[in-house]
Amino acid sequence: MRTILLMIEYDGSAYVGWQIQPNGLAVQEVVEAALLQVLGQEVRIHSSGRTDAGVHALNMAAHFLTASNLPLQAFREGVNRFLPRDVVIREALEMQEGFHARFSAKGKWYRYTIYNDNVRSPLAARTSWHLRGSLDLAQMRIAADFLVGKHDFQAFRSSGCVAKTSVREIYQAEVVADRHLVYVDLKGSGFLRNMVRILVGTLVEIGQGKRSASDLPKLLRGEEGLICGPTAPAHGLCLQEVWYQLDQKL
Repeated sequence: MRTILLMIEYDGSAYVGWQIQPNGLAVQEVVEAALLQVLGQEVRIHSSGRTDAGVHALNMAAHFLTASNLPLQAFREGVNRFLPRDVVIREALEMQEGFHARFSAKGKWYRYTIYNDNVRSPLAARTSWHLRGSLDLAQMRIAADFLVGKHDFQAFRSSGCVAKTSVREIYQAEVVADRHLVYVDLKGSGFLRNMVRILVGTLVEIGQGKRSASDLPKLLRGEEGLICGPTAPAHGLCLQEVWYQLDQKL
């Protein structure tokens, strides 16, 4: 059996998330339906993780097993013919036996986009959180620096998170401004459910002067009497990249 890895870009606005669910259309569902058209048989794809309703991805990694001898081009160009306009296969790779999109992953990069201007932007509305008023980016950057390293992110996960441990390592945390756009880039070993969105909501409160940057290490230590900021809206979040060991590619 061949192991095929797909790198998938999608606008999550119209979907209930990546994973197939009974309450609406999922990205996984439309990709599997398109693969059925190309392969002539059903396959189950396994992703590097889940994204919630409304969350986007530039490079969601997902693999499947197949006995088909179709060229890799068919798993990109052929499958794309049967996908809706808001989902596309960017790349198809053949991986070594035993590779798993989730369990072989070494790290992920999430980007959260804020549109910071008093006038809203129709073009940015689907992919960013519109915030009026100024943000103190210097204080947000000070707070973001506290995130780097291995920490217990218990305070930054949603009540529905079922992960066995809340310890994660953040490799890089940056707040970058580009005119009206503010990007919060988080790169780490993995992320808990809603962790990035809660971190962003907390950083925004710091940028708005509603709390101090020194709250971040206190929240990480689990000090009593402190709660995190709000969960930032889903549509501002995008999975940028998933990393694997280079020697796993054939």
